[in-house]
Amino acid sequence: MERLTVSPGAAAAVDEYLEYRRIVGEDDGGKLFTPEEYEEYKSKILPVRLRNRLFVSWRSPLGIDCKLIGPETQCFCTHRYKQQQHKTDLEGIPPERPVSLPCKVNQCPCSSFCYVPMSGSRPIRCKCKHFADQHNTDPNRVCRTCNKCPGFHSYFTCSCGHPAYTHETVVETKEERLALGKPVGRDVPYAAMGGLTGFSSLAEGYMRLDDSGIGAPPLEISESPITAADHPLLRAFQEPSSSAQGASNQASSLRRPDEDDMAYFERRYQERLKMEKAAKKKGVGALPSTT
Repeated sequence: MERLTVSPGAAAAVDEYLEYRRIVGEDDGGKLFTPEEYEEYKSKILPVRLRNRLFVSWRSPLGIDCKLIGPETQCFCTHRYKQQQHKTDLEGIPPERPVSLPCKVNQCPCSSFCYVPMSGSRPIRCKCKHFADQHNTDPNRVCRTCNKCPGFHSYFTCSCGHPAYTHETVVETKEERLALGKPVGRDVPYAAMGGLTGFSSLAEGYMRLDDSGIGAPPLEISESPITAADHPLLRAFQEPSSSAQGASNQASSLRRPDEDDMAYFERRYQERLKMEKAAKKKGVGALPSTT
């Protein structure tokens, strides 16, 4: 297997280019800005982008953001959320709701970004049996293949347990999102970030457990007892006896830095044996006396 190595100076140049692309996108028309043009672009665009960022998500009726939209997320019109295909930078937040993010591709009638989930590698089917990309991209979503379909309506079930037609594409500001108690991450200058705030943003809605990039929670939160209001995956690792015992068991289940596979499994096996012996002794001591 070949291994690609670059000098520290070359690696820094690659990082600078990637940073440039995340900020500029294709606003340079395919020709790199000069350093002066780049600084002028940043001084003009970045304050607006940081002030007026819009968070885009595909939300279930339970309020879960089942999909957080990013630059490469595909719209119903088959074009992506990236800034050269949909309007993502706004000089001012309009007072009307919902906020429209129209497609910028020539002759595309899409009036606002609308997420459609995927089934495998293809868009989901409508109840008329045709795919989403076989329907018109105007708000009516009429099928172009058959004459019976009045508009796109899919019974595809999301991982949250609700059908796709009960979800909606939501566009909201940072303030609106904070008011709902949803993560906003850190302010970043990159284009078309949509709802992405960290690596966990790539996971499905019901699997996200953290604040998606806003930073580590305070110790009083991370060390607080797990309650019935917490995420089901957290409750699954909580022992019913006490929060302290649950925290101890959860910490014990983590592999230590110096452990190989056999040492880890042996330690867990011995811990289980001790627990079983302790439980038997407790059970024997609780038996009523026969004398």
